[in-house]
Amino acid sequence: MGKSRNARRGRTAAETVVEDVDGGRAELIPDRDRTRAWTLLIDGAPQSHVDLDDPTHLSFEYQRRLGHVIDLAAPPGRPVQAVHLGGGALTLARYLAATRPRSTQQVVERDAALVQLVRRELPLDPGARIRVRSTDARAGLAKVPDGWADLIVADVFSGARTPAHLTSAEFLDEVRRALAPGGVYAANLADGPPLAHLRGQIATAAARFAELALVADPAVLRGKRFGNAVLAASDRPLPVAELTRRAASDPQPARVEHGRALADFTGGAAPVTDAAAVDSPAPPPSVFR
Repeated sequence: MGKSRNARRGRTAAETVVEDVDGGRAELIPDRDRTRAWTLLIDGAPQSHVDLDDPTHLSFEYQRRLGHVIDLAAPPGRPVQAVHLGGGALTLARYLAATRPRSTQQVVERDAALVQLVRRELPLDPGARIRVRSTDARAGLAKVPDGWADLIVADVFSGARTPAHLTSAEFLDEVRRALAPGGVYAANLADGPPLAHLRGQIATAAARFAELALVADPAVLRGKRFGNAVLAASDRPLPVAELTRRAASDPQPARVEHGRALADFTGGAAPVTDAAAVDSPAPPPSVFR
């Protein structure tokens, strides 16, 4: 608790940092295999992993899959304008800054105390063009100018659940408003059997975007276990073949569903509206053991 003497250059001592933030008890746990790498947990649930020496290293499988979408959203190395809904330890913003120098990014993270903790203990590269706003994700998105973003990434969890107001068609209307023509939306979704939430989210995105692709562990898609799925959406064709190749070659291989197969996967689920939206399901306790 309290400030570290190493704060200005990032922690190097292998000691866990514990601090109460708005969303619960935050822990920064050192990675024993990487000198300046840390895992962020909120109330025991893993949220982010950051390597200060190598921000291109994405340890969590769902973050690697989001990283693939970021890589394929524009030609390699080209700067983009990006919005991140949900900040955590700013892992993906750091990744994008490293892989696409001169990009301009806005991060919307409601937990102001968490933002302060991360800035203090895991400081950003001062040259990175990353602005962080401490407000609700949907309220922050509403302040993004029309057509400003080439990329919008949604990775928002409160108590390990995505808030209801970030799951609806009306929310995706705001996403579309803020996206530039041909821009890409990527979302981290979490669900388990019977996958009603995931099917509803795909149906909702299909009602607002022409092209979709879903990246997930085959066991999750078969409803065998709770897990994450990354949804990519755009009004232009997505690079499905390359996304499939990258997902299949990950340490935890994933499958990519798109087109008719993805439409069939929804099983006739209806798009979610603000009036009917609910939080995403809570993961079973065994997920974090």
